[in-house]
Amino acid sequence: MASVMFSSKKSKPFMAAIFLVLGLLMSTITGTQSIGVCYGTLGDNLPSAPEVVQLYQSSGINRMRIFDPNPATLEALRRSGIRLIVGVPNNDLQALALIPNAATDWIQSNVLTYTPDVDIWCIAVGNEVSPTNAPTSQFANYLLPAMKNIQSALLAAGLMQIKVSTASFSQLLGSSFPPSQGSFSDGVSSFINPIISFLVENDSPFLANIYPYFSYTGDSQNIPLPYALFTAPGVVVQDGNLQYQNLFDASLDAIYAALERSGGANLQIVVSESGWPSEGDPAATVENARTYYSNLMNHVKGGTPRRPGQAVETYLFAMFDENQKGGLETERHFGLFSPSQQSKYQIAFN
Repeated sequence: MASVMFSSKKSKPFMAAIFLVLGLLMSTITGTQSIGVCYGTLGDNLPSAPEVVQLYQSSGINRMRIFDPNPATLEALRRSGIRLIVGVPNNDLQALALIPNAATDWIQSNVLTYTPDVDIWCIAVGNEVSPTNAPTSQFANYLLPAMKNIQSALLAAGLMQIKVSTASFSQLLGSSFPPSQGSFSDGVSSFINPIISFLVENDSPFLANIYPYFSYTGDSQNIPLPYALFTAPGVVVQDGNLQYQNLFDASLDAIYAALERSGGANLQIVVSESGWPSEGDPAATVENARTYYSNLMNHVKGGTPRRPGQAVETYLFAMFDENQKGGLETERHFGLFSPSQQSKYQIAFN
């Protein structure tokens, strides 16, 4: 077989070009694979679970987050190739923390029954629990014990590859501006620091729900809409030698800074929710939502100013508009798809 050789002067630029192309290709592949979509079921007009799984597959969405271990959903996910985050509802935390064998039974019913047919990679124990947030403060004392019991049950079942975490949110921060000054508030430090230690010990990710939409609508006098939508024409925030053109990066890097201050410098952050509604508020329009989702998907491939070059695994919220969600009208209009399975924004996932 003939061999092909390059002279040193000519081969170096050629090989450099090859590696550059391969690097860009791998970045694109990694970025595409790092996008998932949350699947909520608070609607009386949603497709069946098998139809939903088929829609994920036909749309090229290979990651899903669910908020409870719904048997119909788990059954439909068998051999689908979709990687899954399974949620433990806040209302289950007390039992999992206090009742002997409750975690073992939970793992048996909701994990062992479906693996390895269902590719569960993470269990999110609780969602947005905080000792200073009235709706969830009642669960704060049970969260870490529940996480530890779920972790122990997984190890006992030989499922060491499944990670245990909890979905947190930016309200735990006492400081977030500039991003480099991010820190958890004094009121939650005794709550969050042991959780961070648990995540570090078990090499688990820190899950964070990040919503520039709510930050913008809560302070629209000081936050420009383009900064929230990834469309600012230039630098909006200068933070030392780091420059920020969008609020998502600033929010994420503030959490990274807070983790670094709390012993979690090496933790990976997975954005477990991020979205923009299409109705219910002057800023909640189809065009703004399309812009946000499209730009978010493209942007997370490249990391943040504080962690450049590291694709950020991100779960868009949510798959469908859910007409039975409570709260503000906007809560019912975060879907990428209508209940009839029509795409609202014609976003390409693959």
